[in-house]
Amino acid sequence: MVTGVTVPKTWREYPQRYRLEASQCTKCGKIFFPPRLICSECKSREFKTVKLPEEGKIFTFTIIRTPSSEFKEYSPFAIAIIELDNGVKLTTQVVDCNFEDLEIGKRVKLVFRKIQEDGATGVIAYGYKCVLKE
Repeated sequence: MVTGVTVPKTWREYPQRYRLEASQCTKCGKIFFPPRLICSECKSREFKTVKLPEEGKIFTFTIIRTPSSEFKEYSPFAIAIIELDNGVKLTTQVVDCNFEDLEIGKRVKLVFRKIQEDGATGVIAYGYKCVLKE
């Protein structure tokens, strides 16, 4: 059971979790995920919404064998930093694979999955994880 999932937080994260939306600075072109209010490159406050690509490669990864209590039932599991095809990096779980098949540079695809559930409120949070490309 994972606690701490709230309905307002879940709603705020819909664009990122459900549609993979990021913000792109209209002045310098830098992409931010999750979106930001001020560009760290040029300090502009002008952004447009862009959809992130659904494919990329493993930049680095680790296997979690001793997780925090919230994720104990899921261990062991793989977590990776994925570099998407446009250069944006994000952290996500790698699922549906043998750990021996994981390697830096391997191609992956983002998929939509259940992330966690709050037993107290029953709120189920969905989002992205990744699978190895065949």
